[in-house]
Amino acid sequence: MRKTIAVCAAALLLMSAGKPESGVISKENGSTVINTTTICKNVEGYAGPVPVKIYIKKNQVEKVEVLKNDEGPKYMNAVKKKLIEAWNGLSIKEASKKEVDAVTGATFTSEALIKNVRQGLDYYQKNNK
Repeated sequence: MRKTIAVCAAALLLMSAGKPESGVISKENGSTVINTTTICKNVEGYAGPVPVKIYIKKNQVEKVEVLKNDEGPKYMNAVKKKLIEAWNGLSIKEASKKEVDAVTGATFTSEALIKNVRQGLDYYQKNNK
């Protein structure tokens, strides 16, 4: 019995390997949306994860939206004001390679946001077929 359970668990693990995670890619108003909540759960700012939604249409980044997080409002507002639009209008390829500087005084928050965007774009390129 234990061998059967172990074999079934191993088979399920192998079958799910390489498959996109559920809920990461969705459609909204004609755009493909990448939600980094699960794929970047270990990418942390100063106070924890800084997930984003990346809206993509016609192979271009429309916008990046910061999701609920525990970063201080002062730091998050600085990041939103100076960083959040850095990828808008770029092709996926351009956006993936774009070098974006962290916001002074909000380095951890900035770096987490940048990593979320990069990993989200990478995920999109690998799984949106």
